[in-house]
Amino acid sequence: MVTDKSFIVLAGGKGARLGRYKALETINNEGLIQRVVSSLSFFNSDIIIVIGKGQRLPQFTDYPKLRIATDAYAGKGPLVGIYTGLLASASSYNLVVACDMPFLNLDLLGYMLKISAAFDMVIPRLGGLVEPLHAVYAKSCLAAIEQLLGQGNYKTDQLLDLVKVRYVEAGEIDRFDPEHLSFFNINTRADWEVARELVKRVPQPDSMCPPSDNNWNKE
Repeated sequence: MVTDKSFIVLAGGKGARLGRYKALETINNEGLIQRVVSSLSFFNSDIIIVIGKGQRLPQFTDYPKLRIATDAYAGKGPLVGIYTGLLASASSYNLVVACDMPFLNLDLLGYMLKISAAFDMVIPRLGGLVEPLHAVYAKSCLAAIEQLLGQGNYKTDQLLDLVKVRYVEAGEIDRFDPEHLSFFNINTRADWEVARELVKRVPQPDSMCPPSDNNWNKE
């Protein structure tokens, strides 16, 4: 696994479909974004939370390697959040996730970092669809993202044609996360209801085992 790594959590979305700011919501009496940070903290690396201008987060006092960055351009979507996080990061490789993904799989994340050294981007692909908000971005992506933003293009999938990409295919994902819960995110009230049921059987971050190197050696 690459050692020069950080984690970027995108929390700048307005939660329009949900009707409220998702990062401040709770699941099973735990803040949604706190659950994400708790999971990522097992890697003992910097965590950068990217928020929108004027947004506020609760105080995080239990993880000293956490920083907050504000979107470089307001209201322009996740590509700008990724760009902002990469600018703020001191690491060559950065694993980006969204703040509304409560069931991250640490071994899958570790595997993605392990295989990222030769690529600009490592991204899961399922059924022809990619997961840009659960992907590794190297600092080398910055120039290509700047090119897109300069053209007024804010679509994350357009970046795939401009950088060297390693796709993580379904068979690889299934070894770590056969139910694909890593990619479950909360956009609607119905999603919240599903999440409340899932959390009853998915381990809480504070009871998870640290990611295992042995599991990543399954290439």
